[in-house]
Amino acid sequence: MGQNRLTHFNGQGRAHMVDVSGKAETTRIAVAESRIRMKAETMRQLSAGTIGKGDVLAVAQVAGIMAAKRTAELIPMCHPLPLNGIDITFEQENEEVLTFRVIVKTTGVTGVEMEALTAAQVTGLTIYDMCKAADKDMVLGPTYLVKKSGGKSGDYVRSDMAEPVSGEGHDA
Repeated sequence: MGQNRLTHFNGQGRAHMVDVSGKAETTRIAVAESRIRMKAETMRQLSAGTIGKGDVLAVAQVAGIMAAKRTAELIPMCHPLPLNGIDITFEQENEEVLTFRVIVKTTGVTGVEMEALTAAQVTGLTIYDMCKAADKDMVLGPTYLVKKSGGKSGDYVRSDMAEPVSGEGHDA
């Protein structure tokens, strides 16, 4: 199968957790992004803090951080990782779209892409949960890896990004 074979399958074609014991520790950073589209009125309520359940973005931020820390409990073949930093930021793109970016950092033998992606998804799901009484038509996504650095496979920057997003310089 060559260099591009899927590493989560053993010689019998069955799933297994990849052995990372021989890999070198490096600083690893992953940046994921997602968005949620909602009615303009829902966005106004979210921005004004008038959603009845409380500070939606503060709760979503904490939920995303908790999700990143528990990724190995949710995704069967993920390794439990000590995370050095997690940062989640929000940007209102327009009157209907809220974008959120997750930066996850660690020093270890495997990457943190799944932690960043999981955090982004749970951040969005939490926003949905807290706003659903006002707007059940919200749409979550797309969610994607923006970039990652560190490790044997090297750096990755999503090719369709208008400009690369830097994870450095954040206090994640």
